[in-house]
Amino acid sequence: MSDLKDIVIAAHGDLDRWRSLSRLTARVVNGGALWDIKGQDGVLTHYTASIELHRQFASHSPFGGEGLRSSFTPDRVAVETVGGGVVAERLDPLDAFEGHTLQTPWDRLHTAYFTGYAMWNYLTQPFLFTLPGFRFEELSPWHEDGETWRRLRVTFPDGLATHTRTQTYYVDADGLIRRHDYHPDVFGEDGRDSAHYSWGHRTFDGFVFPTRRSVHLTDEQGGKLPEPVVVAIELDDITLY
Repeated sequence: MSDLKDIVIAAHGDLDRWRSLSRLTARVVNGGALWDIKGQDGVLTHYTASIELHRQFASHSPFGGEGLRSSFTPDRVAVETVGGGVVAERLDPLDAFEGHTLQTPWDRLHTAYFTGYAMWNYLTQPFLFTLPGFRFEELSPWHEDGETWRRLRVTFPDGLATHTRTQTYYVDADGLIRRHDYHPDVFGEDGRDSAHYSWGHRTFDGFVFPTRRSVHLTDEQGGKLPEPVVVAIELDDITLY
């Protein structure tokens, strides 16, 4: 039987072709309760995400105002003008979340770091699983809404900016990721784990991406709490170069 990781990658597109490309852009509509909780409502409502496929770099534009964009790498985040002028920057940005809880307000640079690493992870999954240092374990199946999903526990390598080191992916009969569980380190120990659902899968330039995502808190049994919707994401016009 094929390894579940390989099934998932094959369902989303050709790995060799992915490796031959370098950048991706997508049009994004963003919502959910998180942005108001963090004091960042309206900073990222409609924007274009631009990422590099093989290096952790992401930029969102507009970011908090016309003529502004974010710039993310694991070691530095910035708010820049579209001409490249630096408005604000922060080195070692993960350190700025020390002591945070879900209720701790963010500044623009906190937001640039969180959205930068999160969208980079979302838009490169599952192909990023082929990078060195990942470890995998298939768990028992999960039953939800009349479907049975296989589960893959993924341990991320140190040095890769992501929600947390160990995350769980739920895979449907077609090999598509339908749910993704994690507890973001940037929220500290506060609150429950997140269940991140994805659906509306479409093919863009030969690769399959979900066009709708929603993040929910979970109950003690791992079930989804319908409200609040913590983050909601709609994606369109995904282009690879």
